[in-house]
Amino acid sequence: MIEEQFATGNSFIHNLDPRVKIIAAVSFSVVVAVSDKFLALLPALAVSLLLIALAKLPIKRVFYRLLLVNGLILFLWFVIPFTYKGERLFGIGPLIATKEGILFAAQITVKSNAILLGMIAFLSTTPIFSFGHAMGQLHFPDKLTYLFLFTFRYIHVIFQEYRRLINAMRVRGFVPRTNIHTYKSYAYLVGMLLVRSYDRAERIHKAMLCRGFNNKYYSLTQFCLRTEDILCLSLMLGVVSGLTILQWIVTI
Repeated sequence: MIEEQFATGNSFIHNLDPRVKIIAAVSFSVVVAVSDKFLALLPALAVSLLLIALAKLPIKRVFYRLLLVNGLILFLWFVIPFTYKGERLFGIGPLIATKEGILFAAQITVKSNAILLGMIAFLSTTPIFSFGHAMGQLHFPDKLTYLFLFTFRYIHVIFQEYRRLINAMRVRGFVPRTNIHTYKSYAYLVGMLLVRSYDRAERIHKAMLCRGFNNKYYSLTQFCLRTEDILCLSLMLGVVSGLTILQWIVTI
């Protein structure tokens, strides 16, 4: 099973209604994603850091997750400043870095980290099945909710199947090398994994039909809005409104 490292805790963020977390995370992320002014992006990053602090998450684990995203962003820093048209700032041999390119790369960096930290604070602190139930109660498309829950439920099963296939290949003396045999072996591995996943999906679907599944997922989990939930949602919507004002109304 996928390890939910941040789902357990007793912080203010952990105890919020999952529906409130989803609404707050989606609205915050959408506004930050379409923003392109540092006047809005920097406060958004500060809000995300505050949310991480309120969630009382282990800084080391959060930092590791940031490394994964910022690894890609670091690559963009080697490309965008030298390919974006604009005012010349400095040159490295035939490469010319532009002021607009550097600002654009900085926007991507701040924007990505703000969204990721906000998502970690709100969504990673929610157990997966509670998150799925909340999606259903917020009237997300049924197919999307089923896909999310079943993916979480069975992805570890597919991983176990992958490990069994890898072990079978090793028992037969397979040693990966840079040659056609290795490439074909891995292609057969992927194909066999897809075939077995399809077969398992068919068996699961038939088992569900035998148990009366009628394309409707019924949740026994009932959520109840508390004063803290309403207050948090109001504050987050206020923050989102403030970021919107900074982005599209305030001109400096």
